[in-house]
Amino acid sequence: MARPFISTQLRVEDYWRGVVLFGRNVATYKFALARALLELKPGEGQLVTLQELAAPFASHLCDHLKLADKQGTFQKSRFLDACRKANRGEITEAKLIEETVRLGFNNVIEAFHIVGNGEIDRRFFTDERKAAGAIRIAGSFSDLLNGNQVSNLPSEAEARWRLVETAWELGVTPALLAVSHDPSTETLFAVDSGLRRRSISGAREALSGYQKGHCFYCSEGFSLIEGEPPEVDHFFPHSLKGYWPAEIIDAVWNLVLACKGCNRGTGGKFDRVPKLWFLEKLSTRNEFLIASHHPLRETLINQTGTSEVERRDFLNGRYNDARSRLIHDWEPQERGESLL
Repeated sequence: MARPFISTQLRVEDYWRGVVLFGRNVATYKFALARALLELKPGEGQLVTLQELAAPFASHLCDHLKLADKQGTFQKSRFLDACRKANRGEITEAKLIEETVRLGFNNVIEAFHIVGNGEIDRRFFTDERKAAGAIRIAGSFSDLLNGNQVSNLPSEAEARWRLVETAWELGVTPALLAVSHDPSTETLFAVDSGLRRRSISGAREALSGYQKGHCFYCSEGFSLIEGEPPEVDHFFPHSLKGYWPAEIIDAVWNLVLACKGCNRGTGGKFDRVPKLWFLEKLSTRNEFLIASHHPLRETLINQTGTSEVERRDFLNGRYNDARSRLIHDWEPQERGESLL
């Protein structure tokens, strides 16, 4: 029986990642609000005024406008124009805060908890703008801050933001962004119409949220910024480059995050092929991303097939070829609580 990649026992981190990583986006304001909340770290029941939110919210948008001027699918935005003026030194920080309070939160507060066609059933704040000009922090956000995944969340949000804005800047929808992996720098990149490489984000940051911050193999949790970071592993080992084209080995579909122990520790994977049940897990991970509005969707389809049947045949063919060449298969000696 296939092991599901996404747990049906949703944790608070799953709801947050659903909002930040899988929601539809017509602007990048949701990412800015997520980053602002994680930066402020308000407690349960606390009223956070729009005035307090405005500084980090606008600051993150100003920083991203320097990377990609298009931060939404709309033609004009008075709020983004104010951020651009602030970047050029044409308005003061106080004026930017004033404009952010007046214009910046008009839609993002209502849209924050929308994923797919409806609102999630666990809120991180409630809207009290009419009564208090603020939002009130819910217990779920305090649970998030106290969880062991909180250190990964800013980097994950940043990586998703870069994927979305890069697609818009290149003039394609996020679902059509063609993404490649550079193994020498462990980064993801796209190529623009002038054949220039555009760096998007680190591969770790882009993949972490979709593994729920846990090793693909042993399910032990990891941190992107503390202790030993996870390693970007080629599910089908890098040693197959002598037999397979580099663009297949280094493709996004073949990348997972693994702890150092699983990747190259004592009893680690090294140049062995994971046990067959891990292939089902990889397939399910890729299908989940393809079915979502994730910016890597089109890349995965182009790399592995236009239908699920084609993609499963592709993976199965690669698996059998890899086993015939490398002979040995592998699984971790110990496994943590599986969330995948």
